[in-house]
Amino acid sequence: MTVVVESPNGVAWVGRYHERTDRGVLLHDVAIHDPTSADQTRDVWIQRLLKFGIRIDQKHVVVPDAEASRIVRLQEWKPSTS
Repeated sequence: MTVVVESPNGVAWVGRYHERTDRGVLLHDVAIHDPTSADQTRDVWIQRLLKFGIRIDQKHVVVPDAEASRIVRLQEWKPSTS
């Protein structure tokens, strides 16, 4: 299943969920949104992914457990209220 993993600092990863371990959340075929270098907001970026598909930035990513503050299916994603 494809998920959105959000961090407290605003970085978001979208990819195929594999597992969550002591090391963190393992994703495959991952797109990454870093608000410090992105030319669009996270919300607009995710809406574009939903419309056009995922452009893979990295084949595999382990998101450290401390960074994975929110995990939700891509199809069910809505902006957080915090």
